[in-house]
Amino acid sequence: MYKITSQLSIEDFVFPYGKLKADNRWVKMAALIPWDDVETNYAASFVNNGAPAHPARMALATLIIKQILDISDEELVCQVAENPYLQYFIGLKEFCEDCPFGASTLVAFRKRFSEEDIAAINEALIASNKQDKDDSGRKGDGSDKGEKTMALDATVAPSDITYPQDVKLLNSAREHLEGIIDYICAQTGVSRPRTYRQVARKDFLNWSKSKKRSVKKTRVAIRRQLGYIRRDLGYVQTLTEELSAELTCRHTDLLQTIQVLYDQQRFMHQSHTHSVPERIVSLSQPWVRPIVRGKACANTEFGAKVHISTDDDGYVYIQRLSFSAFNESEDLIDAAENYRAREGCYPDRILADQIYRNRVNLAFCKEQGIRLSGPKLGRPAKDLKVSRAAKAVERKDSADRNIVEAVFGTTKQAYGMGRVAARLEETTKTVIYLSIMAFNLKKMLAASLSVLQESLMIRLKHVVLGIEDKLWECSWNYQLVTE
Repeated sequence: MYKITSQLSIEDFVFPYGKLKADNRWVKMAALIPWDDVETNYAASFVNNGAPAHPARMALATLIIKQILDISDEELVCQVAENPYLQYFIGLKEFCEDCPFGASTLVAFRKRFSEEDIAAINEALIASNKQDKDDSGRKGDGSDKGEKTMALDATVAPSDITYPQDVKLLNSAREHLEGIIDYICAQTGVSRPRTYRQVARKDFLNWSKSKKRSVKKTRVAIRRQLGYIRRDLGYVQTLTEELSAELTCRHTDLLQTIQVLYDQQRFMHQSHTHSVPERIVSLSQPWVRPIVRGKACANTEFGAKVHISTDDDGYVYIQRLSFSAFNESEDLIDAAENYRAREGCYPDRILADQIYRNRVNLAFCKEQGIRLSGPKLGRPAKDLKVSRAAKAVERKDSADRNIVEAVFGTTKQAYGMGRVAARLEETTKTVIYLSIMAFNLKKMLAASLSVLQESLMIRLKHVVLGIEDKLWECSWNYQLVTE
């Protein structure tokens, strides 16, 4: 059951120790978000029975606070209980000393907002902010002057998993299988079969504690762990078939993951290779895949690949999010079409790296009159003036494209995208979308503060000019009197 509530203003919040300041960042940020649209879409996902759910503002605002402050669920509950501005931001009508929800409720909040929901809220938020600028007579940076620009790039949002090693993964799978066997035996009352778990544990420790792990020693450790897993899988199959033991949904999913992991590791061990399609690198998050990026810090990253675009005002949109590797150059045409749907026209230039300059994208950009950054195909021009001018344009495009790198650095360092701690596939995607929305919100907040500072400077200038006029008038009158 869900009941639509009226939205809260700063004057309606009851604080027993005075009044809240209207220029606080959380108060200003609450005014930027279209809560009524969020409320309408949120209420449509509920049925009219059961206990009343938490309001949409409380659910979304709580997730935004978590991303902006980059804190844990438990710390968020403490912060909301202590800070009246956070309580106003989540929609409470008066200050209370207890948080209205627990840390476990945040998991339900993340499940209630899908990636499509957050993407729609993000686009509505940006559109509303731009509309407010147009209504107030102020334009965005470069909306009417200069070239209309869209920047594209991709990165990986690493998941919070341990670094995958084949022997460690197999040992963890063996331990989980032994737990499943113990569960079946306790349920059916039969004696536990011989699993050699102490010997298997000793073999793993001999490998993990060795200072130098040679290729031969690693292959021996993998072969032994594969043998233990094969025996345990046989035990589980026999016990479930003969005794008709019922496994939990968690055990069933884990058993399927371990079976796939065993098949992949056995194939790589027998074929002397280190790659396999859809390779599993985590038992707790089997949807995570290795993404080869070739960066200086890490050649391979483990998490979701995120492809983003930025508009003229620097606001960010997610073009594609996937746990499997993909070629980001395939999204250029779709990104340009999305830009046209938002702005009413194609961008004048698209700032992207070399991977986007394939023949399909170049032909599309040429047809639509879009300049794609980067050097032209073929030999350089013989005319030195033309060549120098082209290089100057290329350097300027490369410098302007740094805004995308700034987005990646800020969202990873400040807004929780550097190591996503969510444990479910759908909540992981929600957290990544929330990180991008938090970045846009802080950018809008900074823009509103700069506009406020600009208006204050204009008012101060008018006051100074008025004082100068008064002084000049007084001096003129004094001259007349003395004469």
